[in-house]
Amino acid sequence: MHLTFADRIRGVLRTTEQGSGGVSADPWPETPSDPSSTGIDLGSVLGGEWRQRDGASCFVVETRREPSSVLGGETVGTLAGRLEEAAAGAALVAGAPALSPFGFFDLETTGLSGGAGTYAFLVGCGSFDDDGAFVTRQYLLVRFADERSLLALVAGELARAGALVSFNGKSFDAPLLETRFLYHRLEWSGARRPHIDMLPVARRFWRRRDGVTAGATAPETGCSLIALEQQLLGTSRQGDIPGFEIPSRYFQFVRSGDARQLCAVFNHNRLDLLSLAALTVRALHLVRVGPDGTDDPREALALGWLYARGGLDRRAQGAYARAVDLCADDGSMTGGFSAVRVDALRSLALARRRSRAYDEAAGYWRQLLEVRGCPRHLAREATEALAIHHEHRVRDLETARTFALRGLEDGAKPAWNEAVRHRLDRIDRKIESLSARGARLALFPDSPW
Repeated sequence: MHLTFADRIRGVLRTTEQGSGGVSADPWPETPSDPSSTGIDLGSVLGGEWRQRDGASCFVVETRREPSSVLGGETVGTLAGRLEEAAAGAALVAGAPALSPFGFFDLETTGLSGGAGTYAFLVGCGSFDDDGAFVTRQYLLVRFADERSLLALVAGELARAGALVSFNGKSFDAPLLETRFLYHRLEWSGARRPHIDMLPVARRFWRRRDGVTAGATAPETGCSLIALEQQLLGTSRQGDIPGFEIPSRYFQFVRSGDARQLCAVFNHNRLDLLSLAALTVRALHLVRVGPDGTDDPREALALGWLYARGGLDRRAQGAYARAVDLCADDGSMTGGFSAVRVDALRSLALARRRSRAYDEAAGYWRQLLEVRGCPRHLAREATEALAIHHEHRVRDLETARTFALRGLEDGAKPAWNEAVRHRLDRIDRKIESLSARGARLALFPDSPW
């Protein structure tokens, strides 16, 4: 029998590892035409089955979360109903037209570096069924040689979605999948679908200025899915696998063929998909009901930013005003809502100035300056705006000079202080000119000058 070079290398590796008492690096020395004939009992361990489509075969695990199932005080069916009602707001969140049905996807990969050497060994896809159940389909890369088949089946899955939803997917998941599709000369179907990345949305809505999620008392911080679950959904994962262990679990499976290594990985991926869906529903529901539907000033402020991005200026200003009303200046930038108040007041001032409501804009700039702990760069912006307003619109030069003087700072950049001094010189010249004119009028009341 003629042996190829690959057969010879495989034989050398197998002989070396068996002689040293190790485990063979190739648990499938032969590559059968039927992937299900590998001899590895995946179905009884993971609960899935081999599926074929257009000649492609892949191991798929499908799971249903029934509508009556409870997640953080809400049933899955309730979440499905809210998503259907709020689907029209997806375009605002995505920044582009987005239609239902929504296809949630999340990858488990062999590494976090990306690039051609990183594989997506588990592609999890989730969606709400017609009856309100949440269905996940997880595609497993059993052998690296089967990657093309896996991608072909995933392409069909994503093609059924009107919009894709991910968590940090625009930066990591989608580019990685696109790289693998291009490697196999397959068309990346995700490029034709609107993509909602919930990570930047979550940062807008739920992360505090100091980096801790609003209201979070658990050790988890930032805007990870686990932290957001604890904060917003009121759930806590029990026995979940840490993310950094996931690649090693897969490599253990590849070396040994023991599918039990993957049970926790599949469960982790399912929980990520369900949490992603719940967060998406919450954000879209807020967009639909508006700022009156929340008592959190951060959410109201984030709604204002979304409305402004969509050109809904009146709704944006209403959201900003709601944020101002909900938060009080407690003198601390990290312990309360002063940062939110500052951002909301600045947004209102800019919005009213664009609408040519200059007096109202000036009122918001004044309120911003009254917030204790207001950042210096924003205070400088406010004093400049008020100096310009009183010099050119109100013609109150003394007040304009007062605000211009407040803009001088020892720690500011030289160019800034130079611009402020230039403004002060101009204002002083105007004041002197008016004073001289007033003196002439006093001496010569009948003069035309």
